[in-house]
Amino acid sequence: MTTPLTPGAAKKSLGQHFLFDPSLLKRVANAGGAVEGKTVIEVGPGPGGLTRALLDSSVGKLIAIELDDRFAEGLALWPEARSGQLHVHHGDARRVNIAETVKAVGGELPAMIVANLPYNVGTPLLVEWLKAGDWRGTMVLMFQKEVALRICAAPDEEHYGRLSVLAHAASRPRIALTLPPGAFRPPPKVDSAVVVLDPLPSGEAFVDLDGLESITAAAFGQRRKMLRAALKTLPGAVEALDAAGIDPTRRAETLTQTEFRKLATAWRATR
Repeated sequence: MTTPLTPGAAKKSLGQHFLFDPSLLKRVANAGGAVEGKTVIEVGPGPGGLTRALLDSSVGKLIAIELDDRFAEGLALWPEARSGQLHVHHGDARRVNIAETVKAVGGELPAMIVANLPYNVGTPLLVEWLKAGDWRGTMVLMFQKEVALRICAAPDEEHYGRLSVLAHAASRPRIALTLPPGAFRPPPKVDSAVVVLDPLPSGEAFVDLDGLESITAAAFGQRRKMLRAALKTLPGAVEALDAAGIDPTRRAETLTQTEFRKLATAWRATR
């Protein structure tokens, strides 16, 4: 018999919105490919709807990171936690060394990340994971739809910005499915979307994401301005435009992934 989900109302302070539809949860669990036999990280499992879908999909080891006392304690009582298939880590995902945690429970790297992320920490967690080392595999993450569009956008598109450049520097992002507010309890005010981010091969990924983050933060911080004006906030960045062969009168939203990489590399050389 399937273990009942852990009871508890969503907390607005933690950005919680829970999904309970089994068919939708199964689609989310497998949106990045079959999880059978794989090590998977889930952040913010809440009452365990996605947790159950992942376990029912024969995940090898599932590490659930939960800050909320109610849900962490409840999930720890599930039979799969006693058998060792499910490992519950009670704490803040922003302070967890995921690679060490996976090794500690006998999981395999790289590990997938599959999560209905709390709205208030989704973007910083994504940026942190994009910068992660070889421990990170495919990510299947649920965001507000607008954030998902920003992650997947291409140059000259409305939502193209810092997140787009960073995401494409480390992965191939795509929107797998969109969910309306009514699919959640409580319903959020906006649509949500599941983004799949498949990691780029090591030879294609950009290694200096910290430098790229600094450049894109400045370039898109005043996106209506020409680059020569927008980049004045970052010492050495205006000079790097010339070294990278980029016209300073262009605007950030017109630069391609390759051009941003050249600019970040040229800027780093000045530091």
